[in-house]
Amino acid sequence: MSQSSEAALLTFLSSSPEAVIPDTYPWSESNKFDHATVVGAIKSLSGDQYVTAENVEKSFYTLTKEGESIVSDGSQEVLVLKALNVAGKLSIADLQTKVGKNVAKIGMGNCMKAKWVKKDGPDLVPLKKDDEVEDTVQKILQTLKEADFRPDALSDKNAKDLKKRKLVSLVTLKSFKVTRGPQYASERVKKAADLTKEMLDSGSWETEQFKPYNFQVLGEKVGGGYLHPLLKVRSEFRNILMEMGFSEMPTNKWVESSFWNFDSLFQPQSHPARDAHDTFFIKNPAETVSVPEEYYERVKEMHEKGGAGSIGYRYNFKKEEAFKNLLRTHTTAVSSQMLYKLANQPGGFKPARHFSIDRVFRNETMDATHLCEFHQVEGWVADYDLSLGDLLGTIETFLNKIGITQLRFKPAFNPYTEPSMEIFGYHPDLKKWTEIGNSGMFRPEMLRPMGLPEDVRVIAWGLSLERPTMIKYRIDNIRDLFGHKVEMARTRTAPLLEQRNGDITTST
Repeated sequence: MSQSSEAALLTFLSSSPEAVIPDTYPWSESNKFDHATVVGAIKSLSGDQYVTAENVEKSFYTLTKEGESIVSDGSQEVLVLKALNVAGKLSIADLQTKVGKNVAKIGMGNCMKAKWVKKDGPDLVPLKKDDEVEDTVQKILQTLKEADFRPDALSDKNAKDLKKRKLVSLVTLKSFKVTRGPQYASERVKKAADLTKEMLDSGSWETEQFKPYNFQVLGEKVGGGYLHPLLKVRSEFRNILMEMGFSEMPTNKWVESSFWNFDSLFQPQSHPARDAHDTFFIKNPAETVSVPEEYYERVKEMHEKGGAGSIGYRYNFKKEEAFKNLLRTHTTAVSSQMLYKLANQPGGFKPARHFSIDRVFRNETMDATHLCEFHQVEGWVADYDLSLGDLLGTIETFLNKIGITQLRFKPAFNPYTEPSMEIFGYHPDLKKWTEIGNSGMFRPEMLRPMGLPEDVRVIAWGLSLERPTMIKYRIDNIRDLFGHKVEMARTRTAPLLEQRNGDITTST
């Protein structure tokens, strides 16, 4: 499909007298192409300079179901007034029966505010006749509809009022203007990436077109020396998770925005974890450049007003707080980005399971069991109609494979999971139960703004890498395992790990 859209783009630019596609969205519809596929083709062609693309944005309003009903039937306040004028007076219960609970609730408040009705004991009585009032809301919405929902058809005040009542929503459609690029040709020629023996033998290398080399890209890492104990355990965990069908997430970016680290996870901006005493904030650059605009607005609305059965946090969501840069406090910041991509990938959502094992940072006082940085092992599964039983089974399978066979779960609280559980494992050497991780099911308030289907559930769990490593290697001070005071000789003498009958043993 991508190749056919590439060919269609190049053919159109070749045959069109203006040699331009003013807007790819209507062009895609007229040629029966998926717009996302066309955008992918444009980006690919732009990379080889076949075409030049400029961003095009169009904004327009859409009516909600409530807005559409007002256009056809009238606003809630007018419907309430009409019902009262017909009956003379009504109790609240009778009014709800006449016009419906939702219409009665909204319309009664607006009528009281406009002084169209008043309370007379337990009843409501009208103060205005039907022909003495104007249905301003219906009139504004009808005018907007007649103007093809253009943003300039609404004043700032009217737009604010309609959005507050959730009667309209502003949609921004992003597309491209495409023209011929410096290397334009009516047919794309695939350039060779490498010089091969066959090219040298035949002499075709002299006329072959090669892709330009990117000398800014780092080469492959060169291995050598001895593996650190932490890396040995990390490799073991990684192999186990990949055996269970998990794919590894890209977690090599330690600096994240507060939006991905906190806001996208439905963690309120007033949460104590966002204080400088708990999080390392970056001074330069202090703010991120951008986040997905439409997704940002959905996250903001979820925090301020709620949705998916939630009332939100009922506070003013601040952009400057969301855009602050920080050293990530958990790899769940990467998980939120992966879930957002999963929800918005071409072809729609597909079930997936991912994991990561990488470094995170907390502004904590260092002692024998705490550092300002440590490694987090995180895994999650996104699929239809998952349950708590799926979460328990996944955790038990993973921990059994690493040798922890006796488990307990304790209810807990997390801003972005519900239900949430702390995980405890029995330490045979210490003869006691030890907390080894946390888990839960991601809340709808986190998943719905991403665009995931309503019947998709995400189960997730996480634990530190250092604590299991300390247990396995009998290390009682984390600073002897990780940090600038680590004894380098330990990397040569650290034993290999084996697993026999669910118990951890060592051999050299």
